[in-house]
Amino acid sequence: MFTFFKTSKPRLIDLINKEYVDIHSHILPGIDDGPKNIFESDNLISNMLDIGFNSLIATPHTISGVWNNTPETIKDSFSKLKFSLKKNSKIKVASEYLLDNFFYENISKKNFLCLKDNYLLVELSYYQPPVNLFEILFELQVNGYIPVLAHPERYNYYFDDMSKIEKLKKAGCYLQLNLLSVVGYYGVNVLNMARKLINSNLIDFVGSDIHNTRQLKYFDKRVLLKNVKILEKVINLNQKFQN
Repeated sequence: MFTFFKTSKPRLIDLINKEYVDIHSHILPGIDDGPKNIFESDNLISNMLDIGFNSLIATPHTISGVWNNTPETIKDSFSKLKFSLKKNSKIKVASEYLLDNFFYENISKKNFLCLKDNYLLVELSYYQPPVNLFEILFELQVNGYIPVLAHPERYNYYFDDMSKIEKLKKAGCYLQLNLLSVVGYYGVNVLNMARKLINSNLIDFVGSDIHNTRQLKYFDKRVLLKNVKILEKVINLNQKFQN
């Protein structure tokens, strides 16, 4: 009589290695929907380091009329934080920019904080993409930027039409998957979209998109993918953003 055992899927935390650079995080105090103060920031970062994170890029939201961040406000928040950090960490700062008309009108000013070199982290509204989305992406590239679209698996208006995601790729847009999507944190629909994107080799980079310590417990969850090797390969691509 033979007994067959299903191989246990790895926990998400098991895939985080010392070479991994987290290119999407909300860890700065008091400037978006991340930590409210320096104490919360320090606690969050300390916990991230404890579970294996090494290099972090803080990417607070820049959304006109909501979080009116600038390179100056972001750097000021980081300066206040770094003197209070209890543990050594490799942290850089950038931002996550909402693609809307205000953003479009200010591209030519080139006053953005990039992930590295000319790689710029951008996001879309969860309600609908801007009608001039491809004009915005074109204008970004004309001005020397490479757009990296945050969490494409979370935009429900793309769930039923993968061709729209493929069109974004063809337009020169890189895609960044949220790690928590592959453990079901955002729900079944987002998990299924994450599977489709990964299996179609459309994902270029990953990020934690961490906002608080409550989310960290989900890194102990099992990865809900059949082919974890593809995800591991994408995680390793984040090494591009090492100093």
